[in-house]
Amino acid sequence: MKGYVLRRLLALIPTLIFASLIVFIAIRLIPGNIIDLMLSQNDVSAAKQTRDQLEVSLGLDAPIYIQYFKWMGALLFKGSLGNSLWTNTPVMDEILYRLPITFELGILALIVSLLVGIPIGVYAALKQDTIVDYILRTFSILALAVPGFWVGTLVMVFPSIWWGWSPSVKFIPFSEYPFGNFLQLLIPALILGFAFSAITMRLTRTLMLEVMRHDYIRTAKAKGLSTGTIVLRHALRNALIPVITLVGLQAGALIGGAVILEQIFVIPGVGLLLLEAVSSRDYPTITGVFLVFGVATVFINLLVDLSYGFLDPKVRNR
Repeated sequence: MKGYVLRRLLALIPTLIFASLIVFIAIRLIPGNIIDLMLSQNDVSAAKQTRDQLEVSLGLDAPIYIQYFKWMGALLFKGSLGNSLWTNTPVMDEILYRLPITFELGILALIVSLLVGIPIGVYAALKQDTIVDYILRTFSILALAVPGFWVGTLVMVFPSIWWGWSPSVKFIPFSEYPFGNFLQLLIPALILGFAFSAITMRLTRTLMLEVMRHDYIRTAKAKGLSTGTIVLRHALRNALIPVITLVGLQAGALIGGAVILEQIFVIPGVGLLLLEAVSSRDYPTITGVFLVFGVATVFINLLVDLSYGFLDPKVRNR
């Protein structure tokens, strides 16, 4: 197991380097330029001398590969992701301040997804081809079809029109009022979690149907074990292994969904920081955020792989 973990960690290095290179180049190919934005916002004439001075002061006068090696050198030897081109504040400090907020939203959404998807999937499998099964499968299709950003927009707009209420847009830090912070993140977490619960539910149902047909399940029934014991101790544990894999695959999608919902509900997480940085062409911030997202996604998948050992003894004994 130690060798496996070491190999996965070593594989992380080229993966992140390649990802950072793609993001570093791709963001500079987007139409629009930070120099143009700065000149237009400051009402400064776009004289060649002024433009050149800005490029030099921002470090954008060098070829792109030189900029990349400078950025990578600062990351490797100083642990720095550079400074924002607009505020000149360290990107790492800004990300570390906002990252716990995004992780809290993502974890809450993941909990909602599992608490809703797994029990419904198990129950639908036990009630196969009944009216209950059809209703639950219809619910999952509906949850898959309805985009989260659309539901979030409805939640922000229609309650304020009908009842004069809308979710608070003033963020409440966890350190100041934990319960208020939880309530503020609950609605976007429910919206994000329900969308992913549909995928979890359908996969759980399919796997439970497959596992329940195995010989050891029929043997357990012949011994007179209760349905609850058979489902929880024998069937569900084996059906959960692919579901845990799905959780790892959902990590990146959860982060992407959080970006949109943070914008809608004005949650000052990393997702909102990314949208602001893209709109202002703040290259160091964009690259830093994507790098952190990449590290988080890879480590989450590593934890998912390691969790197989707790569910499957064959994996644990390798």
